[in-house]
Amino acid sequence: MTQRKTTQNKHPLPDIFVDADGCPVKQEVYRVAKRYGLLVYLVSNVWIDAPMECWIKVVVVSKEFDAADDWIAEHIAENDIVVSGDIPLASRCLKKGGYAVDPRGYIFEEDTIGDSLANRELMSYLRDMGIMTKGQNPFSQKDRSRFLQRMEETIQRIQKTIHHKGENNGYSI
Repeated sequence: MTQRKTTQNKHPLPDIFVDADGCPVKQEVYRVAKRYGLLVYLVSNVWIDAPMECWIKVVVVSKEFDAADDWIAEHIAENDIVVSGDIPLASRCLKKGGYAVDPRGYIFEEDTIGDSLANRELMSYLRDMGIMTKGQNPFSQKDRSRFLQRMEETIQRIQKTIHHKGENNGYSI
């Protein structure tokens, strides 16, 4: 794994892990990561075309079910960000102190992830029973904008957390 970037006082900056199969907001992730100087991991079970930048890493995992999710969950660290609509993956990342943002801009939180998991299971059960459930609306520009806004908010929240920890350890950022 690549050496983690740090602030001038050696506090690790977050990395962004993208569940890249079918992710509609990769370009937005690149924009935000470039602005903040963050490393991006695009994780997929097939090769993903990505800009040739030293801060973008393409990780191709096996085609086994959940291989990309497992790789992300193994490598994510405290204050890292995962971009995924996969609720179980989001839950795994939250348990490790990471942050999880859905491509539509929904921020998964520790206190609501249980409800999200339960709702996911309920909808799966209803579909299995043959009951028609309404799917998501088509991905829109509004979703894209909301995602960008939530990523900005999440990174600023992480920066405040890092800054606060730095003050408690005698550092300033």
